[in-house]
Amino acid sequence: MTHPAIAASNLRKAYGDKTVLDGIDLHVPAGTVFALLGPNGAGKTTAVKILSTLISPGPGSGPIEVAGHDLASDPQAVRAAIGVTGQFSAVDGLITGEENMLLMADLHHLSKAEGRRVTAELLDRFGLTDAAGKPASTYSGGMKRRLDIAMTLVGSPRIIFLDEPTTGLDPRSRHDMWQVVRGLVADGVTVFLTTQYLEEADELADRIAVLNNGGIAAEGTAEELKRIVPGGHVRLRFGDPAAYRAAADHLGADAARDDEALALRLPGDGTQSILRSILDRLDAAGIEADEFTVHTPDLDDVFFALTDTPSPAPTKETVR
Repeated sequence: MTHPAIAASNLRKAYGDKTVLDGIDLHVPAGTVFALLGPNGAGKTTAVKILSTLISPGPGSGPIEVAGHDLASDPQAVRAAIGVTGQFSAVDGLITGEENMLLMADLHHLSKAEGRRVTAELLDRFGLTDAAGKPASTYSGGMKRRLDIAMTLVGSPRIIFLDEPTTGLDPRSRHDMWQVVRGLVADGVTVFLTTQYLEEADELADRIAVLNNGGIAAEGTAEELKRIVPGGHVRLRFGDPAAYRAAADHLGADAARDDEALALRLPGDGTQSILRSILDRLDAAGIEADEFTVHTPDLDDVFFALTDTPSPAPTKETVR
């Protein structure tokens, strides 16, 4: 069995009388993207800071392992295995992009030759070679973010924490960053991502956890989470009006009619059993639909359903 990149049990943190993390469990397989979603103040950044050794977990927290190392007994080994890109860029605008990279290489104790080699390689990889000699203050937001991640990669981390990495970026720069993340995972890096962009989690994450009121409200793949929220349906469209009327009569009150589009809508989450049941009913009546589509709620629906609640301690619903 492959050792998880991150395994945390009963993770807790409070500031005074405000509980930020109320005993959450995290399990992140190596070589995947794990997204932690939640509203402002939900504790996403606090979780990143604990897992990256920047702050200590609260009393009562269970064991935490990052890259196979115990966070409490061997924090130095954890730091050597990870990279962190926070919400705010660590780029120094007063020096050039190349100088930022070389400074990071010095911090990682690389030789001058190795530092220059790694710098040139990463600047090229992130499309920053032409701008390498310019002050970083002249870079666009997207370029600064790419430089930020390139600096994080100087130490060849096995796990990278990206805390809301695309906040404030325009749509094109955001999509460029998604390609960067996909490239990292293709190279075997594990990415722990926090974001408020639901589309971002949908596009990138292998698994998503929704954080609310200090707890994990739900966890699963994007498709699994979408099935939690009511509103999924199966749409049948017919080219033949007679077939449409026959199907409507046969399915009865279960089907919502759209006479103009010759379409029927039946509640369903798109699971195999639901689809088989609908098709079996049509087959038994000798009716064939021209189009058959499954519609599920999107992650926006999931986010609002799971986080817009006054409940002080959400019930965890893990989808497998």
